[in-house]
Amino acid sequence: MASELAGNILSYLEKYSDVNSLDLVNIFNEDHQKIIGAIKSLQTLDNVIEVEQISHKKWEPTTEGQHVIENGSHEAAVFYAVPEQGILQSEIMNSVPYAKVGFSKALVAGWIKLDKSTGKPMVTKNVSSIEDSTQQNLKNIGNLSDSIKVEYKKRKLLQEIIIKSMVVKKGSNFSTNIEKLEADLTSDLLVNDAWKEKKFKPYNFDAMGSALDIGHLHPLLKVRTEFRKIFLEMGFTEMSTNNFVESSFWNFDALFQPQQHPARDAHDTFFISEPKYSTKFPKDYLEKVKQVHSKGGYGSKGYLYDWKIEEAQKNLLRTHTTAVSARMLYKLMQEGKFRPVKYFSIDRVFRNETLDATHLAEFHQVEGFIADYNLTLGDLIGTLYEFFKKLGIEKLKFKPAYNPYTEPSMEVFCFHEGLGKWIEIGNSGVFRPEMLLPMGLPENVNVIAWGLSLERPTMIKYKLDNIRDLVGPRVDLQMVYNNPICRLEK
Repeated sequence: MASELAGNILSYLEKYSDVNSLDLVNIFNEDHQKIIGAIKSLQTLDNVIEVEQISHKKWEPTTEGQHVIENGSHEAAVFYAVPEQGILQSEIMNSVPYAKVGFSKALVAGWIKLDKSTGKPMVTKNVSSIEDSTQQNLKNIGNLSDSIKVEYKKRKLLQEIIIKSMVVKKGSNFSTNIEKLEADLTSDLLVNDAWKEKKFKPYNFDAMGSALDIGHLHPLLKVRTEFRKIFLEMGFTEMSTNNFVESSFWNFDALFQPQQHPARDAHDTFFISEPKYSTKFPKDYLEKVKQVHSKGGYGSKGYLYDWKIEEAQKNLLRTHTTAVSARMLYKLMQEGKFRPVKYFSIDRVFRNETLDATHLAEFHQVEGFIADYNLTLGDLIGTLYEFFKKLGIEKLKFKPAYNPYTEPSMEVFCFHEGLGKWIEIGNSGVFRPEMLLPMGLPENVNVIAWGLSLERPTMIKYKLDNIRDLVGPRVDLQMVYNNPICRLEK
């Protein structure tokens, strides 16, 4: 408590009974906020003072309005800038402050006229003299009618501000002697019964307890936890995704993505400078991938180009977790015999995207695939419907698409209630034979797969319309603190 200032306020009240906090600013030559602080500290005492909060509105000129008071209205400035022989409109616009507004107002008032007959708009005076009523009115705000004030407010010459203050009066226990109330019964006060001579602050049993200084889960982590639960509930096994840096071979080539594909250049991919290349690959599998790319095989013509090992060796920040799926399928066949599997992963991927309301350069991909005999596109659609139904999202659309590693392929769209439109939340399809057969999978085995966004379903669940409010430097930490646990309707 600012004891000296609080004591001065009590001394003033002893003489004058009541006072407004704004008057105390001039009396004690102190900042109003300090005065308010001292008054609030006195309020903690038992009925020493009574306080009434009041507010009143006040009109004052804006920065632009102050310019008018000092230099004249914008329309008057335009009028006085016009010589007797006239002037080009462009010269007026370039030389007079606030010329655009002033020119329009002067023209409407009939002070000037505009001649466009010569091809170059010429401005001349239409009257010999003017009275600048706008400047005079702003100098006498107190005498203006409400309608004129509102008009000047529209012109951004006046602004209405609300001034809040406190009226302080003597309380029932008023005293100029401030005795500090004890807050705790300490061991020192218990010695020799010293507590009997002290006064204690009353307990406020309605007060909320102080918030614990602990961390809070981000909404993205809450939804991610629910995604994992759903996958596990549907019988999936989680894949290990601890390699953010991937080789181009596993990220692109193993997925039958041609080396000249636009996604592989620097516009979409973050390449690594050190270490720049990887060298350890399964030799037999590498040769089969090279063969199917450059010459074809397994019933495919391939891409018929000169496949280069140097391109496959380039390291990068993985652009999708489908590279993890490729590794898992290859590892599955290294066990010697195919068995049906269902895998999923949720982790970060990186793309050189242009940032906007629904795109980031670093985001999470929800990857999943099912490998089994004779799977169809219908199995894929049914699995995705079931998955999103467990999320409480039932408005889905599927659109045919092209992926180098799936055929057929589908983009998955979900309706965002906040944005009021359909947004893409992922991609899906059936892995191509050119990707699967070099790994050694049986010909009658199909793999249905999907890569979904984690951020966009989270935006839908938490009614956010900009992904940058969910992830990145613009995130409001209070949003993280306040948002409840994610409960998905199932």
